Amino acid sequence: MTTREFYESIGASYDSVLVRFGSEKMITKFAKRFADDTTFQDMCKALEEKNAKEAFRMAHTLKGICSNLGFDELYKASYDLTENLRDGELSGYEQDYEKVCEKYKIVYDNVTKIDS
Repeated sequence: MTTREFYESIGASYDSVLVRFGSEKMITKFAKRFADDTTFQDMCKALEEKNAKEAFRMAHTLKGICSNLGFDELYKASYDLTENLRDGELSGYEQDYEKVCEKYKIVYDNVTKIDS
């Protein structure tokens, strides 16, 4: 799968990311690194451990990564979760968390298919 095809498969704009990064080589390099990033897993662990502060920090970090890489759908979902966790309470976040998990799986499953 090409990098452009990857962005199309996740419903994101390759062209807008290309403007920011300047070359497909740079986009590919950083997009592929996403597969090794542990922010999502760290967020899941924090939620499992009922650590609202750490869950917020990880959701916020994931949101930033997605914003930078142009993973629009995962960005939107992580934005909603971040806002839900902002007050430091773990109540009513489940639906937003499920959406993040759903969107993360789509990105992860496809980013691992990008050709080098």
